[in-house]
Amino acid sequence: MGKALVILGIAITLLGLAIWFGGRWFGWLGRLPGDLRIEGERGGFYFPITTCIVVSVVLSVLVALVRRFLP
Repeated sequence: MGKALVILGIAITLLGLAIWFGGRWFGWLGRLPGDLRIEGERGGFYFPITTCIVVSVVLSVLVALVRRFLP
């Protein structure tokens, strides 16, 4: 269990660094068609529903691949 948590932590760190330094490659993230944006005079509301679905599908595929190829 401990080894899996360390590997997961390293993977999350690497993903965070990739997004931080690779902003131009992930610039579309959060601006997909279907993301809800409601702006008014006194404030706004933003819910990236399409981005959430895309991220969920990608993570599901990655987890399925990891479970298939790692014991």
